[in-house]
Amino acid sequence: MTRPYVLVSNRGPVRFDLTDRSDGPELTAKRGAGGLVSGLAPLVSRTGATWVAATMSEGDRIVASGGGAEAEGMKVRLVDIDPATYKMAYDVIGNSTLWFLHHGLWDLSRRPRFDRRWREAWSAYRDKNSAFADVLLEMSPHRAIVLVQDYHLCLLASLLRQRRPDLSLVHFHHTPFASSDLIRVLPDDAAHEMLTGLASHDACGFHTSRWAHNFRSCCDELGITSPHTFVSPLASDPQDLSSAATSPACATELAWIDEHIGDRRLVARVDRIELSKNLIRGFIAFEGLLERWPRWRNKVVFGAFVYPSREGLPEYLAYRHEVESVVASINDRWATDDWQPILLDTTDNFPRSIAALRRYDVLLVNPIRDGLNLVAKEGPLVNERDGVVLLSTEAGAFSELGDVAIGLNPFDVSATSEAIAGALELPHVKRREMAQALRVRAAQRTPADWLADQLAAAEQPR
Repeated sequence: MTRPYVLVSNRGPVRFDLTDRSDGPELTAKRGAGGLVSGLAPLVSRTGATWVAATMSEGDRIVASGGGAEAEGMKVRLVDIDPATYKMAYDVIGNSTLWFLHHGLWDLSRRPRFDRRWREAWSAYRDKNSAFADVLLEMSPHRAIVLVQDYHLCLLASLLRQRRPDLSLVHFHHTPFASSDLIRVLPDDAAHEMLTGLASHDACGFHTSRWAHNFRSCCDELGITSPHTFVSPLASDPQDLSSAATSPACATELAWIDEHIGDRRLVARVDRIELSKNLIRGFIAFEGLLERWPRWRNKVVFGAFVYPSREGLPEYLAYRHEVESVVASINDRWATDDWQPILLDTTDNFPRSIAALRRYDVLLVNPIRDGLNLVAKEGPLVNERDGVVLLSTEAGAFSELGDVAIGLNPFDVSATSEAIAGALELPHVKRREMAQALRVRAAQRTPADWLADQLAAAEQPR
């Protein structure tokens, strides 16, 4: 008999909003964004599984007070967390501490500073995990498998283990995992609490063996017994991508791109404006192409389809301003009357992003560090021009695609310029061979495989 399972994540598969109507406010549901939702929501729909997540809106809080709801074919249970507590846990610990830790983003001569405010935020993070635990203790079916997603809920298993020993607990970490040297940056007690929480799961999963190795090394560093670990890279859903790529909205956006770049070659990137994505080095590398290979001037456009992220944090707002400044400087230097070298689009326009993936000749994916990077897989599945993928060796997806993509050291701007030039000049036969190999590799796994791996990990003996 198949065991019931519960999915747990910070953000849920749907968001509930209050919409004004003539007869009063109406509660409406909208599908959530992100790779986790797009990959898992179709699999969870109508299976009887429940998805547990934090409240994000006033509508969410109304749903939480009623015990849950059904939307988009899914059972949704929301955890009502005080907004101030949530903000401290999410912004200070989740985004400013754990994200920076695992992606190696700190300038250690200046940051981090673990002061009293940070200690208050860690307490809020603990409270957030505790609120999730209270809901799961009450609603999880007997012998259920609880699939916990990502770094926002690292303490959850230690709060569930003793009180519900019937549950099987699996954690999946979507980011990289810090090395044993970096884990020492955290205060000793917080690092121990976090790793003890993760080690309380029956199994912990990662996108690559490198991140799994780092986790085990961190446990060893702090004298904590690591649980069973497994590697299971998330995959794109080819059917969902195909539907998006063939939609009228995508056709309209493809025409918009063609209008702006004409018959020129397209170097594209699709990303969040996020520090780990390494946007600025990508733009500087493209300027290096224009400097060193003059024949590409007026013949290629760098289309950057990037949307703002976490602008409530000063580091992210400053990064966006720097991105815009660097692009403006490059365009001012190189643009002609009929050619703008960089097309920067900071709108959150999903059909346009998919259109760019259909249209690229070169796809630049050069993160400083990335747990996986689904764009590197999505691009080859929808691209129509035998496009070449330039992929950072620091992206988790490199472990799957590295032998059929062109690898990049994300810090080496000069080598990135050379890689762009080389990709643009590849003979068509070689481009076609590489593009076909990328399509085959990207299609080898599906979100169903990833979910099955997590459920199978729950059955491993501790």
